Amino acid sequence: MEIRIGIVNTARELNFESDASLSDIESAVSAALTGSETFLKLSDNKGKVYLVPTATIGFVEIGSDEGRRVGFVA
Repeated sequence: MEIRIGIVNTARELNFESDASLSDIESAVSAALTGSETFLKLSDNKGKVYLVPTATIGFVEIGSDEGRRVGFVA
């Protein structure tokens, strides 16, 4: 899954790919935004762990596993 997180008062977004399922990512984001967690903790497919304070989350976009097309379309 491709994950994009917008952070308040920051021009750049946090982009990474994760091997986690859509339901796992949604439950982690929901738990962080409902107030039961102070940080959103996600990991990418290379083993890096990302901790984002929930107070600074502007948006979370979860993409699909669909690959990009390469080449010309006729």
